[in-house]
Amino acid sequence: MDTSESSTQTGSESSAGAPGAPPRRGWRRWAMDTRPLGIPAYRRLWTSTIVTAVGSQLTAVAVPKQIYDITGSSAWVGYASLAGLVPMVLFALWGGAVADTVDRRKLLLVTNTGIAVTSVLFWVQAVTSLDSVPVLMVLLALQQAFFGLNAPARTASIARLVPADQLPAANALGSTVTQTGLVAGPLLAGALIPVIGLPELYLIDALALCVTVWAVARLPALPPPGGAGARRAGLREIGEGFRYIAGRKVLLLSFLADVIAMVCGMPRALFPQLAAETYASYGEGPALGLLYAAIPVGAVLGGLFSGTFSRARRHGWMVIGAVVAWGAAVAGCGLSGSLWWAVAFLAAAGVADMVSMVFRGAILLSAATDEMRGRMQGVFTVVVAGGPRLADVLHGTAGSAFGPRAAVTGGGLLVVALMLGLAATVPALRRYRI
Repeated sequence: MDTSESSTQTGSESSAGAPGAPPRRGWRRWAMDTRPLGIPAYRRLWTSTIVTAVGSQLTAVAVPKQIYDITGSSAWVGYASLAGLVPMVLFALWGGAVADTVDRRKLLLVTNTGIAVTSVLFWVQAVTSLDSVPVLMVLLALQQAFFGLNAPARTASIARLVPADQLPAANALGSTVTQTGLVAGPLLAGALIPVIGLPELYLIDALALCVTVWAVARLPALPPPGGAGARRAGLREIGEGFRYIAGRKVLLLSFLADVIAMVCGMPRALFPQLAAETYASYGEGPALGLLYAAIPVGAVLGGLFSGTFSRARRHGWMVIGAVVAWGAAVAGCGLSGSLWWAVAFLAAAGVADMVSMVFRGAILLSAATDEMRGRMQGVFTVVVAGGPRLADVLHGTAGSAFGPRAAVTGGGLLVVALMLGLAATVPALRRYRI
């Protein structure tokens, strides 16, 4: 891999996080590696992520709540999720191609502004009591389309802002605040709805996105490599991205590792059944809340204590070990007759998921050339969003047929077997290091 591009493009701003800095000792070795925050441009991008990580979850709670209030049907909530997934997938693939042909800073400005405007429209329809499910679904589709365009450019920009040796630390910082938003956002939404009402959640999200637009506006220009701006961003360019992945085993294997972990091992569809049947003695509501919160809480803890693993150089082995640990922890959850043991195993799975996210992200940013990073992140966005939804179908079906504990245990063990088999038969991933 070529690290010269990252080093030259960070310029003088990277000096605060220079690789030659003295190593941290004692407990500081375990604490989160914050060197990338010494780079002003990355710090601005990261700060915008903090704001939107919580704000976006307010809308994520408000939309299904409003749809359920209008229809009284969980089926319509599911249909709305599908209405958001399809445009997100399509525009993430196209957005990855666009991110490789335009100034990524300008693309982030346009898409973040679009998301903010959509949040304002959500607020308008709520405050006027329009009560129209089709309008909500159209707005959700529009919002997710903007998100699909935004996500590849945002992530692909990181490699232009920090040195290559700090990519794991930068990914850990970003993933930690995202996971924190998954915990804090819904809790905040639940507390605010009775106090200020549902429409205001949309407005808070819109105001938070204004901070994001301001932070992105202060980023340096991120133009495509020489001559790339003359390319179109169409089906041909999207196809080039898939051919690029197929021709580089380490990239393909990093995607396969995530598919194995999420499709075979994400048990969230079974949490309601586990709460209602296996852990009913603890109280169905509290049990359900603990099961849903356990994985993101574990991921946050993994991020806060990521100082050691974020400095590892054998990125391939870190991914393999993390996915195997994820599968083993999920299997442990399925075998647990106690809610507290199940929550502990799910939290451990969250830690493993954080490690996997950090190093898969680092591999995608370091093993791909800058001309292809947008398209790689577009595919990554689709895999991350689509894998858990496929898991919901598979685990839900298996849970109905064999029972929830058997389905969770079997899925975890399948993850371990498939990941070890993949690592043994295809050596490219375990050999990858920086």
